Amino acid sequence: MKKTPHHIAILPDGNRRWAREKGLPISEGHKKGLETIKKAAHWCRGKGVKILTFFVFSTENWNRPKKEIDYFMSFIKQALTIDLKEFADYGIRLKLIGTKERLPKSIIKAGDRAEKATKNNKKMTINLGLSYGGKAEITEAVKNIVKSGASTKEINEELISDNLWTPDLDLVIRTGGEHRISNFLIWQAAYSELFFLKKYWPDFSERDLDKILLDYSGRERRFGR
Repeated sequence: MKKTPHHIAILPDGNRRWAREKGLPISEGHKKGLETIKKAAHWCRGKGVKILTFFVFSTENWNRPKKEIDYFMSFIKQALTIDLKEFADYGIRLKLIGTKERLPKSIIKAGDRAEKATKNNKKMTINLGLSYGGKAEITEAVKNIVKSGASTKEINEELISDNLWTPDLDLVIRTGGEHRISNFLIWQAAYSELFFLKKYWPDFSERDLDKILLDYSGRERRFGR
């Protein structure tokens, strides 16, 4: 019997290299990458995945050229506004995770509206990591625990997990040929299965996903036992 992962995280890497190799502007790579995110969301929903988390924009990505960041944010705003009805119609709940301080106000407002509009959807949850970093997430969790007044005796792994932005992972997929998780859900990925693909994210297909899920279903997850 095939096992379907409950929570999949995807690092959609390679948009810029995809564009460069095709002689296209970097913005076209990001546009194509976001289109692939939309497709992957529907593929995963159809296969019974309940939580899907994308590493869309990291805390380190702020070091990229402003023009590139502005293009990227415009595509994100479109996904949170124009494409919102499609996600809502399919019963998908949208959530933004990350540190919002550096995000444009228009993105924050669009994200808040999207979260409110889809909060009751039950088919699947999609987390979009914007200005996200795993270390920053754990730092925020610790701050919240301290603010709550918890004693050192009360602080344990379960309490920390409860204060994170997503639950634990079953499966991590990274495209683009790199073999690291780059500060993405580093607590939640402690016992997840890892898959690395050489192809760039814009070329990721449903067939690739099917191959990964088939491989995943054959792995034995022992959790240290």
